[in-house]
Amino acid sequence: MTEHSPDETVGPTMAERMLAELPRLQEEITARLLAEQPVYRRLPGEQLERDVRRVTEQSLRGIAQSLRTGRPLEPEWRAFQRASAARRAEEGVPIEAVVDAYYLGAQVCVDFLATQLPPEQVGFAYRALLTGLRVTVAEVTAGYLEERQAQVGESGAARHTMLAALLTGTDIHTVAARTGTALPPAYLVLSLAIGAHRDEAREDVDGEVAARRKIRRIRAELDRIIGAPVLAQFTAGEGLALLPRTDPDADHRTWLDTVLADLGRAANVPITAGAAPGPPERVADAARLAAEVRDTALAFRRPPGAYRLDDLLIEHQLTRPGAARDRLAALLAPLAAHPDLLPTLRLYLECGHNRREVAARQHIHPNTVDYRLRRIAALTGLGPADHHGGITLTAALAALDAAAGRPGPPTA
Repeated sequence: MTEHSPDETVGPTMAERMLAELPRLQEEITARLLAEQPVYRRLPGEQLERDVRRVTEQSLRGIAQSLRTGRPLEPEWRAFQRASAARRAEEGVPIEAVVDAYYLGAQVCVDFLATQLPPEQVGFAYRALLTGLRVTVAEVTAGYLEERQAQVGESGAARHTMLAALLTGTDIHTVAARTGTALPPAYLVLSLAIGAHRDEAREDVDGEVAARRKIRRIRAELDRIIGAPVLAQFTAGEGLALLPRTDPDADHRTWLDTVLADLGRAANVPITAGAAPGPPERVADAARLAAEVRDTALAFRRPPGAYRLDDLLIEHQLTRPGAARDRLAALLAPLAAHPDLLPTLRLYLECGHNRREVAARQHIHPNTVDYRLRRIAALTGLGPADHHGGITLTAALAALDAAAGRPGPPTA
């Protein structure tokens, strides 16, 4: 009679021992799962009995079948595990708890077989169960993530539909009912100008990836602040977010300043935002106003932060289309033929009339700054250092930028 090697006989032996003690193994795994994973203790009793115990039994039988035949786990068994993991995802069981359940089951089986097999066969038992566990965890993870991605897709589509309805003012309440959205009494609409992260300009870094990471951090921080997914849309440099508010008449200034500071820290970029409140039916109007306020803040080179219309009443009016804006912008037309003058004027006004700072930042002599300022005064009839001239030239720059559609970028 030919003597079989341990590897040829231990598989069927393991399968036989496991199936003979299957009810006991099933109970031990379930008991330890309840003791070591609190999330399973909160499951309904019916679900625990009919689903979790059933999955445990099917997992043990599948492993035993593979050990008996020496063949990989059957496709039907793998599909069962995927479907089971998808149900856990649908129920909101954390993925770490799901995966841990399979590791716990494998540990129970290893401890059991260590008492049933001779020492020289225990190593094979460990390897065999580890192989089965590797396949199982791969299937479980795939099934769980597929379901979560589907949920996120459905949730994201619902949010996108709701956001589109609010921004167009069309069938708002019908869309809310269809998507399961509870509309708040009001939204605080933010129109964001998002500065570039330093990694976006690095040659050794994929700028698009850096921009996506920046936006993902902003989204995550917004969701954390509100405590739920926020209706929002972003590009690399701009964004629109609808923050639900329970009191439409409250002064949100302090809270909004904190929100913008948190977003800037989370993304490590400067963010300038225009803000406008409004009920759900007026979100479209609030969004337009918020964008105008944001662009006004940028045009007047305001520092990063949150701005409302009340913060920029005069500046906002100066940049509105009309004859006055066109006349203001035309004041700077004589400077067009002198490319050095307009940047120097802009920087001089930004630096609070500090000619030495302008010289340092433009890498020129202070006397050159003085010469350029005199040329600006001669060409426009307005002295940049004068009170009236400085105010008028500031307004003219804002009007020029607004007419050209190029508000200034957020500055650190």
